[in-house]
Amino acid sequence: MTDYRKLIDAETWAFIDRTNSYYPPNTIDYTIDQQREVYNRMCREFFVGYPDGVSAENKEIKSTDHKIPIRRYRATRYDSRAMVLYFHGGGFVVGGLESHDDVCAEICHRTGFEVVSVDYRLAPEHRHPASFDDCMAAFEWAAEAYDLPIVLAGDSAGGNLAAAVTHRTRDHKRKPIGQMLIYPGLGGDMNTGSYVTHAEAPMLTLRDLNFYKDIRTGGKDISKDVAYAPLAETIFSNLPPTIIITAECDPLSSDGEAYRDRIMAGGGKAWWHEEAGLVHGYLRARHSVCRARESFTRIVDSIKALGRREWTHPMGVATDPAKIRAAAEVVHPID
Repeated sequence: MTDYRKLIDAETWAFIDRTNSYYPPNTIDYTIDQQREVYNRMCREFFVGYPDGVSAENKEIKSTDHKIPIRRYRATRYDSRAMVLYFHGGGFVVGGLESHDDVCAEICHRTGFEVVSVDYRLAPEHRHPASFDDCMAAFEWAAEAYDLPIVLAGDSAGGNLAAAVTHRTRDHKRKPIGQMLIYPGLGGDMNTGSYVTHAEAPMLTLRDLNFYKDIRTGGKDISKDVAYAPLAETIFSNLPPTIIITAECDPLSSDGEAYRDRIMAGGGKAWWHEEAGLVHGYLRARHSVCRARESFTRIVDSIKALGRREWTHPMGVATDPAKIRAAAEVVHPID
């Protein structure tokens, strides 16, 4: 059994305990309405506000038979080289524009790019492919509304959606120029790797993942659908430069490694980094946990580089801090 008392430091444990005080580990046993209530309450407790110079406006975009709420973030120190389309996490069941509001505002502030957050439909009211369809509609809207390159980004469930949209749009005339996936679930083999080693990890367990899977699919086996599980893809060529950052103490970590390997085997650029001692959902700890703060800097710097069409990472994975710093000093234009 994994000894998390050794892997996880005191700062991160304090974050875990604080999270559990608002969003208990057994929350999946609550009703859907109760789950959303406690998740929203937790997000409010962790909200840190907007950085100076960032403003936001709400808007709705039209889909085939409904409207999709979005929130657009703009920084005073605006960089017009790209825009970021962000898909939030929450297991496809919880979350929305408010849950990741300050995260998106900080990405906007630190990159200078305009960020658009998408409030896609949630399960169980709207099962797969509803969330994917909404994210695709948001991409088509962004491709039409912005004369800017598009970087896709998302965490957890949002990382899944970002990857799924990337696969669907790789032959699009406005295909994304990069994707930033933060502890994503990509449909990997749940009987191997981190799914086994970290099946009982703090913050996210294998039981949680099975719950979210069944809610999203209605219990159907759709594991071969790339829009549901990007790792089900058979051809990994022609994908944009990809950064995947995962948490060590997270059953989903192996998905990041597998996705990196397949993109590289397909001839693409990909970098995967596993954050030592961190847990799923650590974006909310970026102001209280040193490791999470450093990881968030890695994330925003990577988004900035992708938007500027620069490759600042070694090909593959780097775990040595000195090598990571050295690699970050070398900038290669992305063809």
